[in-house]
Amino acid sequence: MTFDEYMALLDEDSCPETLSDYLQALWHDHRGDWDRAHEIVQAIHDRKAARIHAYLHRKEGDDWNSRYWHRQAGTEFRSDVALEDEWRELVQEMLN
Repeated sequence: MTFDEYMALLDEDSCPETLSDYLQALWHDHRGDWDRAHEIVQAIHDRKAARIHAYLHRKEGDDWNSRYWHRQAGTEFRSDVALEDEWRELVQEMLN
């Protein structure tokens, strides 16, 4: 799936179940359902989920928790990146 194909799915009324859990979490986040996105990644115990978890907590404004999840993911907390850009980067990463 390409990035543009994924972006087109954001217009759907419900999240396509054929997407990976990671992409479903990002779909829900983009559609304004932070709680559902958080619920999805909280149930997965790997570095990819931890990375999305870190993004969600930064978006929430909880930088301390975001830093914790970045450590779990093996990535670096970056406050200089716009949340929209970080979301796009995550989608690209999860599509690869």
